[in-house]
Amino acid sequence: MKKNLLTLSLISTLIISMISCKQKPTPLTDYTKESKDSYEARMKWWNDARFGMFIHWGVYSVPAGIYNGNEVKGGGEWIMNRAKIPIPEYEKFGKEFNPVKFDAAEWVRIAKDAGMKYIVITSKHHDGFGLWNSKVSKYDIVDFSPYRKDVLKMLSDECAKQGITLCFYHSIMDWHHPDANAENWAKYRENYLKPQLKELLTGYGKPGVLWFDGEWIKEWTEDQGKDIYNYLRNIQPDLIINNRVGKGRKGMQGMNKDTSFVGDFGTPEQEILSTSSSMAWESCMTMNNTWGFKTNDTNWKSSENLIKNLVDIVSKGGNFLLNVGPTSEGLIPAASVERLKEMGKWIKVNGEAIYGVRQLKSYKEGDDLRFTISADGKLINAFIMNWPGKQLNIKQIKPNDGSKIRMTGYDIDLKWNYDVEKGLTIELPDQANLPCKFVWVLKIEGAEI
Repeated sequence: MKKNLLTLSLISTLIISMISCKQKPTPLTDYTKESKDSYEARMKWWNDARFGMFIHWGVYSVPAGIYNGNEVKGGGEWIMNRAKIPIPEYEKFGKEFNPVKFDAAEWVRIAKDAGMKYIVITSKHHDGFGLWNSKVSKYDIVDFSPYRKDVLKMLSDECAKQGITLCFYHSIMDWHHPDANAENWAKYRENYLKPQLKELLTGYGKPGVLWFDGEWIKEWTEDQGKDIYNYLRNIQPDLIINNRVGKGRKGMQGMNKDTSFVGDFGTPEQEILSTSSSMAWESCMTMNNTWGFKTNDTNWKSSENLIKNLVDIVSKGGNFLLNVGPTSEGLIPAASVERLKEMGKWIKVNGEAIYGVRQLKSYKEGDDLRFTISADGKLINAFIMNWPGKQLNIKQIKPNDGSKIRMTGYDIDLKWNYDVEKGLTIELPDQANLPCKFVWVLKIEGAEI
């Protein structure tokens, strides 16, 4: 009898021990304390990519900037807020959202042909409508709209086929969810925001970036930002997360106030940093005035302007995230496609001076020259932003003795001379023979002075 009791006691102890072990959660890695080497390795693909496509698309493309016959000021994606549209009224647009002309392969091809290396799409904007088949909510394109298809799954599959990295924008704030308010914020965050983010990281391949927005609301804190940063990177350790996950962003320039704030890169919006930065950064811009599609917004930037923005940003060590706002039918506007084609033509000639390059200490000379340097430090790329005529003078670059200088896409060595006082003088080709438009690149084996 005593033996049986002893056996039962040991079994009970073992069961209690097993239950106790099961109840102990695996401790989370604190990725906010990541080493510099680990950070740089994780960021390498992004730093090499330099150019990506932003896509703002959702229910707001149905009204397209018009409500009750009146044009609503501001970005098309903010129409629910700016026009003070009640939730039941706004939901009617969701019932009309039927993008039958959406073609994931075509969207990815347009980005790829433009020279873009990654795509960031609005999985959920501030209006709360999701573009994937969420199990946490029925307010999404599969369950709520007549379209009934998972857009993000189709894009994920196509990006994998075409070699583009898919990334997700996600709004912290939510105008639609009943718990997204001060009183119920913790409930919204733990039972809705986090589970939806987990869906995005576990059901759509391996997203490269989570691009947060809406962090300015009073309910969000830096501690919550650090918590969700660690939560997501414990799911996917290689994930890159922008600085809008926390509270460090300083105005629209988008850079962190100091190094104590969470986030892997800064997010200047609709502007380019006036100089370089020790923090990784990405300038996001629209092609016209709005992020989401607006019928009446035809104020398009020129292809030349966009190419020069790309060069300026890359020379300062940043990435360029250029936006398109598709229609409710699922079409990227023709004006956007036209400009992306022009950019693609230019990059096809000059991509070596954009991808995988690093910033030169003196990244510019005057208003008409920008520079990048190859990762191995052997080749300097000099961007001619405005055509100078028959000769170009560069003061801050000294070529290696006996080296050749060529214009990218122009397979003839250019004559050059270097003088200690006058600097580098290069004889340029006739304008009729130039290999591209808008900006021209000279490849120089040499060093900064």
